[in-house]
Amino acid sequence: MNENALYEFDKRFYGEYPLLCGIDEAGRGPLAGDVFAAAVIFPPDAVIDGINDSKKLSEKKREQLFDVIKQKALYWSIATASVEEIEQINILNAAMLAMKRAVEGLGVTPQLALADGNKTPQLGCPVRAVVKGDAKSQSIAAASILAKVARDRYMLETAKKYPQYLFEKHKGYGTKLHYEMIDRYGECEIHRHSFLKKYYAKRETSGE
Repeated sequence: MNENALYEFDKRFYGEYPLLCGIDEAGRGPLAGDVFAAAVIFPPDAVIDGINDSKKLSEKKREQLFDVIKQKALYWSIATASVEEIEQINILNAAMLAMKRAVEGLGVTPQLALADGNKTPQLGCPVRAVVKGDAKSQSIAAASILAKVARDRYMLETAKKYPQYLFEKHKGYGTKLHYEMIDRYGECEIHRHSFLKKYYAKRETSGE
């Protein structure tokens, strides 16, 4: 689906909902770090060239679009839920909380919000789930890019605080390298302990 098709998807809603908001999160899967979410409202005539699901774009392209999106959006907001919150209420609920915070940070109430995935956060406006929305809707794709770039930058900052874990290389995801660093150094305060329980149990069983 090209970028015009992503705009066309949103265009169907603009007649009834000029303040259409796209929401997405980044960082549900990693073993470490906060989960991020973003919310974006574009003017109904804004078409962003090259926009797509953040996972399908290079890091360089995401960085370029990050600035373009912020310039062209009427409103945008990035929010987080902490590692502590992830551990207390689980990652799905923490992702929903980050999305809710992102929408509340817009400074305006959307007339309709489109949320990526099959679950929706509790918002003070109508909200619809759009499965694979980051590849269908320009607004959701934009939110996915803001959330992903913001989270990657946060992990680069985190890497300076905990250089031994090489967060700049894996961004907290469960790569072979990351597991090796956990085996060597144990957990640090930004690791999601609940995400590592299965790994520890497997490691114990295999006698490693």
